Amino acid sequence: MRVLYVATDQVVPGTLGGSVHVQAVAEGLAALGHEVHVATRREAGHLDARVHWHAIGTPANRPQLRLLRSRAVRSLAVRVRPDVVIERYHNFGGEGLLAARAVDAPAVLEVNAPIVDHEGSRKALVDRMLLVQPMKQWRTWQVEHADLIVTPSVAIVPDDVPRSRILELEWGADTDRFGPHASGAIPWTRLPDTIDCVFAGAFRAWHGAIQLVEAIQILHARHRTAYRAVLIGDGPERPAAERAAAGLTSVVFTGAIAHERMPAALAAADIGVAPFDVSQHPALTLDFYWSPLKIFEYMASSLPVVAPAIPRLRSLVAEGTEGVLYEPATPEALADALATLDGEERRISLGAAARERAVRDYSWRTHCRALSAAIERLIA
Repeated sequence: MRVLYVATDQVVPGTLGGSVHVQAVAEGLAALGHEVHVATRREAGHLDARVHWHAIGTPANRPQLRLLRSRAVRSLAVRVRPDVVIERYHNFGGEGLLAARAVDAPAVLEVNAPIVDHEGSRKALVDRMLLVQPMKQWRTWQVEHADLIVTPSVAIVPDDVPRSRILELEWGADTDRFGPHASGAIPWTRLPDTIDCVFAGAFRAWHGAIQLVEAIQILHARHRTAYRAVLIGDGPERPAAERAAAGLTSVVFTGAIAHERMPAALAAADIGVAPFDVSQHPALTLDFYWSPLKIFEYMASSLPVVAPAIPRLRSLVAEGTEGVLYEPATPEALADALATLDGEERRISLGAAARERAVRDYSWRTHCRALSAAIERLIA
């Protein structure tokens, strides 16, 4: 099968979830024997030679200008003649769907962000002010011209889309690279007799990194001084988290690191923390629609997961078996949850179960096999 994968707003290789997703899916499909072409913003770094990478990024690196790359993507499709075109959804995208029509290939729309508007959406308000609601009309066009929609949550897809056209599929982790014995340089110094709690990801308000900093402060006030926080990544909330951690030697900020270094970093930690705060992101009122990459990579690395008891996370992490889920999502509740993992034996037991679940259910290999099978059924 010849695949054209259009993700012109993503940087590959990169450190953010979207970048990791695009690279993993492309390489995973190639590993299954498919000929894979990817239109994306190409950066320096190691990429799988089995994949054909085409440097077609958005103008000025602005995803809102994706449609301006329609001619380049169409020309690529005419040269490649794909059996299927996969496009990573964006409200201002559609260049992959247009290319699929030009070469009469089925189109798959990969939806990782809401197509529907949440209550109180400012974007929806602006759209209504424009009277003809151009953004909604264009989203509707994209949905109507997709033969298959792949998403981690049906809640972010319009209700009138037939369930038969939707494949609900989780993201994953590279369970070959991520594991308890992954080796390599780590971006902080391990100290004896500490319990290092790692947060990895973008520093945005709803990712809750500052709650981990505050939870460590609470634990130290309770004389639980073995606990340390290691925060890997960058983003707009990092300055606030650094201010909250001012003067604390028990909190380490590494900054963003290349994704290829992440397996060794997670293998060196003791607990994986995902302190999501859904109250900080109104779109999550639709559903916790993320397929949380950090959680799958924690699990693959044999780390017990500590996260809030959001219904969707309950389905991904078995409470008391693969991790500890806490209610409500506050620094005090997070501190209480971390305190239950002061015993090494329990951490190892939960981490081993988490690893087993990740290999079985949350590997990119599993994801790509399901995606490939669905596309082959579509083509047939």
